[in-house]
Amino acid sequence: MDLRKQVFFFGTESWMDYVDLNTIPHYSECEPLVRSMGYVLVDLKIIPQKTTVKISAVIASKDPAKTIGVEDCSKVHHALLPRLEALLGRDDTYMELTSPGTDRNIKNAAEFALFKGTEIRVWDKNVSDWVSGTILGADKDSLTLDCGGENKSYKYDDIAKAKFLHS
Repeated sequence: MDLRKQVFFFGTESWMDYVDLNTIPHYSECEPLVRSMGYVLVDLKIIPQKTTVKISAVIASKDPAKTIGVEDCSKVHHALLPRLEALLGRDDTYMELTSPGTDRNIKNAAEFALFKGTEIRVWDKNVSDWVSGTILGADKDSLTLDCGGENKSYKYDDIAKAKFLHS
């Protein structure tokens, strides 16, 4: 159990955790395939259900200035689904593959490194306000943003929430 002090953000418990993407089941087997196609695998969830296995995947462009379209999702879907069916040893699967979208809430601090160069806003618990900037880098402990020419680092324990900035 996490013993950190719980902070309430708009009525819900909230803090930013770092979960290594390679600990997500089958992420490390799928990520190289997605990367070789020119994309970034942001998230992968495999959820067994009664009669099928639901797979949810999120991809992004390697270039933060480019958006992901239906053709991109279709291309990756056609390559990734057979890989996952082989890994899972079953073909009774349903897969939904999407882009992060402009309203994405970043739930896992490990995602920050994937979105280097992207404009985001984070809720800094120390100042109880949103801070906006461009992701310069991220590691297992903190995020560094370019906030209007000034580089600022934020420990994940100090971030309650993070979102993409609307373009």
